[in-house]
Amino acid sequence: MRAPGLFADSWQCGVHGTVHPLQPVVPPSVEALVVVTNRARVPVWMPWPLPVGWLFTGVACAGDDRSGGRATAVACSGPGPLGGPGELLLIAEELGVGLGARFAGVPGPDPGPGMRVDKPPHVKVLAAGRPTPLWHVEGTPDDRAVFAGEACGLWLWAVVWPEQTGLLMYDEMVLTDLRDAGAEVDLVPCGALSPRLLSP
Repeated sequence: MRAPGLFADSWQCGVHGTVHPLQPVVPPSVEALVVVTNRARVPVWMPWPLPVGWLFTGVACAGDDRSGGRATAVACSGPGPLGGPGELLLIAEELGVGLGARFAGVPGPDPGPGMRVDKPPHVKVLAAGRPTPLWHVEGTPDDRAVFAGEACGLWLWAVVWPEQTGLLMYDEMVLTDLRDAGAEVDLVPCGALSPRLLSP
C-alpha cells in the first residue's frame, strides 16, 4: 500500500488501485463509538436493544481523514442461543471496499456467487425501520455463519461465530444506525475488545 502523495490523493494498492485503509482498532468505549459515528459516511449498525446478556465489544472503520469512514464494523458478544459464547460483527460498506468479505473469509470485495439472490432470503432484519432481507453466504469458513444483503443502498454483512450462533439472526433483530441514536449511545454497555476485529 502506498500512502497519498504527489501523484495520488488516496491510498493505493498495486493490485486493487484506490483502497480505503483499515484504521487502528481501539478498545471498546462510548468515546470510541462516538468518534467512528462522527466520521462514518455509512451506517454504524448495532442491534438495539442488544440481545439479553450481550455487550458492545469493539468498532472498526475503513477510510481516511479526507474521505471519512467508507466501511464500519461493530462487534457484539454474548451468550449464544445454544449455549456458550457468541460473537456478531455487523459491517456496513460502500461497494468495492471489501471489509465485509475480509471478515466473512471470502475472496474479493463482495459476496460474489456465494450469495444466491435467486432464492428467497434466509433471514430478515429491521434496519433503520425497514424490513431488510439477508441471504446466507456459501463458501465461507466452517467456524462462522455469514449473511449479506443491502440496506440504505450499501452492503450489510452479519458475520457470526460460532456457526450455531447464527440462529440469533432468525429472531426479529432490530438494527439501529448509531449515527442517528443521539444520547442513547451513552447507554451502550461495553465489554472486552473482540479478537475478531484484530484478526479476521
